[in-house]
Amino acid sequence: MSGRTGADSAEIMLAGSGGHGAGPDEAGGVGLWRAAFRRLRRNPTAIAGAVIVLLFVLVALFAPLLTSYEPGSTADAGLVTPSSVPGPSEDHWLGLDRYGSDMWTQLVYGARQSLAYGVISTAIGLVAGAGLGALAGGFGALGGRVGSWVDNAVMRLVDVMLSVPSLLLAVSIVAVLGQNAYAVMIAIGTAQVPIFARLLRGSMLSQGKSDYVLAAGALGIRKRKIVSGHIVPNAIGPTIVQATLNLATAIIEVAALSYLGLGEADPAVAEWGRMLVAAQDRFEAAARLALLPGFAIAFTALGFTLLGEAMREALDPRSRR
Repeated sequence: MSGRTGADSAEIMLAGSGGHGAGPDEAGGVGLWRAAFRRLRRNPTAIAGAVIVLLFVLVALFAPLLTSYEPGSTADAGLVTPSSVPGPSEDHWLGLDRYGSDMWTQLVYGARQSLAYGVISTAIGLVAGAGLGALAGGFGALGGRVGSWVDNAVMRLVDVMLSVPSLLLAVSIVAVLGQNAYAVMIAIGTAQVPIFARLLRGSMLSQGKSDYVLAAGALGIRKRKIVSGHIVPNAIGPTIVQATLNLATAIIEVAALSYLGLGEADPAVAEWGRMLVAAQDRFEAAARLALLPGFAIAFTALGFTLLGEAMREALDPRSRR
C-alpha cells in the first residue's frame, strides 16, 4: 500500500512540476499555457505580430474572393513594353506586372503559395526534427551505455546537417529532386530538422535533471513512462515557439529559391520570389514590381518573428511578473 501511495505522489509531482511544464502558474494558480496567453494579450509586440499573421492568413485563404482576375493571366500583355509597364488604374489598382498580369492578383495568390510552402515545410522539419530530438533526448535522459550511444549517434548526424548552411542544403536537395513544389517544401523542411532536434533534445535533457524526475525515479516509476508521459510534454513548448519563428525563415527561403530559379516551374503559379526575378529588368520603368513583393515578404516575416519572440518571452519563467 505504501509503495502505491508513493507512486501516486510521484505522478502528482510529475503533472505539476518542471520549468516549462504544464503545472500551475506560480502567481495566478493557472496552467502555464493559459498564463502565457494572458501575458501575450497584454504584450503590444504579440498583438502586432498576431494582427500581421492573421491578415496574411486571411488574404491567403480568401484570395479568390479578393480579386476577379486569374493568377498568371496575360490578357493585357500587349499593354506592356520594355520601357513602360502600366501603373495603377481603375481596373488594376496596383497596375500590371511585366507579363501583363494583375499585380494585386499576383500578390494575394502569392500569399497563398507562401503560406502553403511555409506551413508544410515547417511541419516537415518539426516532425522529423522533433522525432530525432525526442529519440536523442529520451535515451540521454534514460542514461546508461545504450542511452549514451544512441544520443551521441543521433546528435552526430544532426551536427553533420548543421555543418552545411541551410540555404545551400536546400539548394542541393532541390537540384537532386527536381524543380517542383514538393522538392522546395522537402528541401526547406530538411534544412530545419537540426534546429528542432537540438532544441528538443537540450530541453529534454534539462528536464531530465529536474527534482521531480529524480524523485519519481527514486519512487520506482519506470524511466520510459517518465520520459514519454512527462519530460516530452514539459519540453515541447520551446520547440513549438521555434516553429513559429521558423515560418518566417521558411517564407524567406521559399522566395530565395524562386529567386535563384529553383522554385515552382509553372509560370502560371503566382509566387513572391518569382515576382522579384521578373522585376529585375523593369526596375527603372516600374520600381513597384520589386518593391511590392519585397514588402510582402518582409512584412509577413516580421509578423511571424514578432509573434514568435513574444511567445518565447511569455513562456520563459524568468519573464513572469
